[in-house]
Amino acid sequence: MPNRLAHETSPYLLQHADNPVDWWPWSPEAFEEARERDVPVLLSVGYSSCHWCHVMAHESFEDVTTAAYMNAHFVNIKVDREERPDVDAVYMEAVQAATGQGGWPMTVFLTAGGEPFYFGTYFPPEPRHGMASFMQVLEGVDAAWTGRREEVAEVAGRIVRELAGRSLAHGGDGVPGEEELAQALLGLTREYDAKWGGFGGAPKFPQSMVVEFLLRHHARTGAEGALQMAADTCEAMARGGIYDQLGGGFARYSVDREWVVPHFEKMLYDNALLCRVYAHLWRATGSDLARRVALETADFMVRELRTVEGGFASALDADSDDGSGKHVEGAFYVWTPDQLREVLGESDAAFAAQYFGVTDEGTFEEGASVLQLPQGGGVVDAGRIASVRQRLLAARDLRPRPGRDDKVVAAWNGLAIAALAETGAYFDRPDLVERATEAADLLVRLHLDDAARLARTSKDGRTGANAGVLEDYGDVAEGFLALAAVTGEGAWLEFAGFLLDIVLDQFVGESGTLFDTAHDAEQLIRRPQDPTDNATPSGWTAAAGALLSYAAHTGSEAHRTAAEGALGVVKALGPRAPRFVGWGLAVAEALLDGPREVAVVGPEGDERTARLHRTALLGTAPGAVVATGAAGGGEFPLLADRPLVDGQAAAYVCRRFVCAAPTTEADVLGSELGVFRVDADDF
Repeated sequence: MPNRLAHETSPYLLQHADNPVDWWPWSPEAFEEARERDVPVLLSVGYSSCHWCHVMAHESFEDVTTAAYMNAHFVNIKVDREERPDVDAVYMEAVQAATGQGGWPMTVFLTAGGEPFYFGTYFPPEPRHGMASFMQVLEGVDAAWTGRREEVAEVAGRIVRELAGRSLAHGGDGVPGEEELAQALLGLTREYDAKWGGFGGAPKFPQSMVVEFLLRHHARTGAEGALQMAADTCEAMARGGIYDQLGGGFARYSVDREWVVPHFEKMLYDNALLCRVYAHLWRATGSDLARRVALETADFMVRELRTVEGGFASALDADSDDGSGKHVEGAFYVWTPDQLREVLGESDAAFAAQYFGVTDEGTFEEGASVLQLPQGGGVVDAGRIASVRQRLLAARDLRPRPGRDDKVVAAWNGLAIAALAETGAYFDRPDLVERATEAADLLVRLHLDDAARLARTSKDGRTGANAGVLEDYGDVAEGFLALAAVTGEGAWLEFAGFLLDIVLDQFVGESGTLFDTAHDAEQLIRRPQDPTDNATPSGWTAAAGALLSYAAHTGSEAHRTAAEGALGVVKALGPRAPRFVGWGLAVAEALLDGPREVAVVGPEGDERTARLHRTALLGTAPGAVVATGAAGGGEFPLLADRPLVDGQAAAYVCRRFVCAAPTTEADVLGSELGVFRVDADDF
């Protein structure tokens, strides 16, 4: 008998719809049920591609005895953290404050008022490694609830008070300047792994937002060290096992310092952010590797994550059937020497093993290896490599595929729109710009209501019930602004403006601080407010970046003031914790540079107009905004009062209320915007 999750849109919740646990979705009715029954709430938070979420579900939530105890003594609520990032953030903060660590699955016990009093993550079915079993935890919590209720209430009240006291005051204290950005760069230099690239130790995550800051800092200041860290990190990741050497696209993170063994789930947000990073690295350096990885990652997103409706699905699982009916992490991606020989024959298998770093003992588990591109292989036959790749990919496509989380998350689609639009523009791939436009159309059609309020998710063309949070507004606006620059269609600037007006109305607090949820959102025990990046840019700094770009396009003082107020947190955190506020630092670079406002006017279809427009898009000046259209056209405010020059297409560049002389020459424009000398026709 299915439980209450059977009609949800979240693939993660639907995975639990047939559990013997009587799950509730997050809802007022669930807490009312706990109040009426006088039992605590068991809150379980995870997501569909989370390996240990699947393990705990199989061990405990599918177990009839465990489920019966849960049903008798608790009201059980299952939450998809990707649908309700606000709920996840509030209780994860409590878990981390109480235990010093966090992660998923997250298991929290609450009062009927939503106050947490006991925490954990994964609990095994039997006691192991010093961990209590899940049943021991359930019995202990029930005993405390029935026998020591006053103690439970005291703990819950203290936790809520402590969380309430954590409100941020950072904002409005002035914007980060040269000194703060220089200190941030110094801090990153200290944390940089000079041997293997990247920042920090194992597990090692791709720091997309930090790399964007480094590229922008180099573009503005000429700091070679910043560019070197960015380029070396990108090369190390692209050569490592974190990158899919056959099908393109990146896994979630590397379990080791050397980028060898990934956690194999592939997330839309990682691939969107990294696709854009590699495209920007190519724009700054002309690197062939950066161009290849940007295009392969874009093609991966379109091929494997695009939905029927034109949006992009959230993730591919880490686990898949290993061919024996057993679900194993990485089974789809790894290779043994025998498997290579089976597909390629003896000679090509030996060649492939050396090229991709496949060893007899294996680099992963049970003698299997993750494909890499080790350094120092010497000159290789490109045709032979292409043939080997093609045959291995064809053979891999016959393996059972990892599951896909088909829900469309607004924020992550915004990131994908920006990446695909720019990658398509840089590399003359109009099909990628079309895919970006189709995803943007879907967001407008399905996620945006008549009042310009965003829904967080949709699935199979059906809008989810959860309201968009700040990162949705910031990232979707960012995507629309990138699409406007590439296509010259001013409607995308207008849609970005609608979203950013909601940010000003619903998310801005005192002194420029921003909240993750709207003023009229559901009230939780604490209103989430986190300015630090996680796997994606924080909503706070994503909104700041979009507000700044929109202000540059329109001259809106309100949007610029809001962006500057929001960047106060970067002034405070940038020098102390640069790895965790990378996107805020990147936005600060744009603010210090102006950002520059570029208007390209000329007839549509005119070769000179196209060349000037392309040159403008290839400019490395941090955060520069680009508008293109007919002279006197109404598509963009920046085109107003910008005539042709001697009857020819022309570009106008302004910053900080000062404009350079208009130019009809792409070379002159390129020198103003920091265009790397890439031949426009050399792909």
